[in-house]
Amino acid sequence: MAKLGLRAKSLLALVLACLLALIPTALLGWHAMEQVREHFGRAYADNFALLSRQRILAPITRELALSQRLVESQLALEWMRDEDNAAKRERFFKEAEGYRTAFRSHAYFLINAASGKYYFNEADKPFSEAPRYQLHAGDPEDRWFYDSLRSTTEYNINVNPDGKLKVTRVWFNVIVRDQGKPLAIGGASLDLSDFLHEFVGSGEPGVTPIIIDEQGSIQAHPDPALIDYNSGAAGVGAPGRIFSLIQDEAGRAALQQALRDAPKTPDIAQAIWARLDGKRQLVSVSYVPELHWYVLAAVDLHAARIVDTAGLWPTAAALLLLIGGLLAAFGYAVNRLVLRPIRKLQQSARAIADGRYDVRLPKGGADEIGDLSRAFGVMAEKVRTHTQELETKVRERTRALEAANLAMASANKKIGDSIDYASLIQQAILPRRQMAQSLGARHFVMWKPRDVVGGDFYVFRADGDNCLLGVMDCAGHGVPGALMTMLVRAAVDVAVAEAGPSDPAGILTRTDAAIRAMLADMQVPHALATNTDAGLVYIDRAAGRLLFAGAKIALYETDGAQCREHRGARRALGDKRHGEYANTAMPLSAGMTFYLSTDGFLDQAGGEHGFGFGTTRFTRTLIEMARLPLGAQAEALERVLEEYRGDLPQRDDITILSFRFE
Repeated sequence: MAKLGLRAKSLLALVLACLLALIPTALLGWHAMEQVREHFGRAYADNFALLSRQRILAPITRELALSQRLVESQLALEWMRDEDNAAKRERFFKEAEGYRTAFRSHAYFLINAASGKYYFNEADKPFSEAPRYQLHAGDPEDRWFYDSLRSTTEYNINVNPDGKLKVTRVWFNVIVRDQGKPLAIGGASLDLSDFLHEFVGSGEPGVTPIIIDEQGSIQAHPDPALIDYNSGAAGVGAPGRIFSLIQDEAGRAALQQALRDAPKTPDIAQAIWARLDGKRQLVSVSYVPELHWYVLAAVDLHAARIVDTAGLWPTAAALLLLIGGLLAAFGYAVNRLVLRPIRKLQQSARAIADGRYDVRLPKGGADEIGDLSRAFGVMAEKVRTHTQELETKVRERTRALEAANLAMASANKKIGDSIDYASLIQQAILPRRQMAQSLGARHFVMWKPRDVVGGDFYVFRADGDNCLLGVMDCAGHGVPGALMTMLVRAAVDVAVAEAGPSDPAGILTRTDAAIRAMLADMQVPHALATNTDAGLVYIDRAAGRLLFAGAKIALYETDGAQCREHRGARRALGDKRHGEYANTAMPLSAGMTFYLSTDGFLDQAGGEHGFGFGTTRFTRTLIEMARLPLGAQAEALERVLEEYRGDLPQRDDITILSFRFE
């Protein structure tokens, strides 16, 4: 074995490594297991959906049939035609009380279409022939009733929280018509919590049973917050919430097709793949024609108990022990045959690297490691000779460098101290304290100069309960940009004094004139930029609106669903050509968040290809975090910027000002 070369030893190690080729076998086994799981999972989901369909159909059909018999009875029709007749009222309630014991919830209701009077009796409340309350067409809580009257169906099943009765139930709304005209609506109801527990709460791990109507509105779900209340009485409208729960376009399209196919074969479930709750799940769809409902069973194949894997654990444990033994044997062989000789040579190399050239190199054998040891000895002798010569030259040059470094350090300290002091001066002109006192948690500011000082700054002026705020991006950054901010800040102060804080466009126009006047007598080279981007907003809280004017800076507004960009004028302040600035008025809507940003954030390079962040990615980021508190939004923007920038340096000064008024 000692006469074997390093190549032969490597081949031996490779042979041992090939013994570990169990990984492809494990992958194939896992793939086969997934195929089995998917096959049985599809049957499991279909059976679960069909079983849920049968569990729902019998009790709900019974309640619906009893509701129809009660509301369409001759006594109910006679009383609804003559609502003020006490005798007819008494006869109806005597019959209705007999129905109440048969209803599952022991409750019934009846509403006259003409008067809107709501009659309701249940076991937990004293019996009353008087109406509980009266419905009105202008009351949003009563909209379900008038939507049902306008529909052409004989009944609807509606999940509705009745705020006046303070109950949330599944209502069976039977529509009674007299010669084609709606006369009344009545029926029974089921307690929502009992309904969810009995018909939806399967208790099976990894299975989510859902009930939706023909528009996809959720009628029952283990999470009551996802139920589309009042959708059963609203008629045909926008697609229901079930489509928003599916997180992939292919899954939504497959569900729409399954909803179209299921009524053709109600006794057969339609199975599709869709992504729900961040997981790829198998969704089985079954149609209940009697109720015009769909029963869905979403099954997470990896969480549901479809295949019993208990018997696989002993086999997996034995396989792991076998692999561990092979790895131990392989490691011992590699260490003894290859690593130990190399480690001895490594220790000698470290000693020589530390300057101890008298170290004895290990005796090499007849293989490549022995040849390497002898060659290393020759190299070490040459290094020792050259090192002595270099040490003499290094000592001479070190003395010269030390003197130069001292001079450089002194100059660098003076420059650094000056820039730090300039930073304090620049921060003193920022209205941080005034904005905190006036706006508090209703705003945040991200101010990140590229260097210690920069060319960005922001402004604020209080005007009673109203205020003016905005951001400015002066040409350049570092010390030149900071000096430019002082000039522009003075011009803004003059403009605000002349135009007043309530006219952002007038302020921009006068600021532009002031900058040009300040630089009129200066011999400014054509290559030197003196322009300034600006965006100003005046918040008129009494009128519930804001005025925006910008010079190459846009105002973004978002409610978390969409983001609108209001662009400023195309000319910057102090540009070679004069710009025209106008005020844009918009409502100060509740829940709307506004953002002013210089181009530093949008132009920051990063990502996989080093491109700029861009407006599209910026607006998408604003939508995602729009509903967060403003303080949390500032932290989120910092994280997004750092993650996108990666190891690339900050390209420009960055300033973002955001505000929101409830």
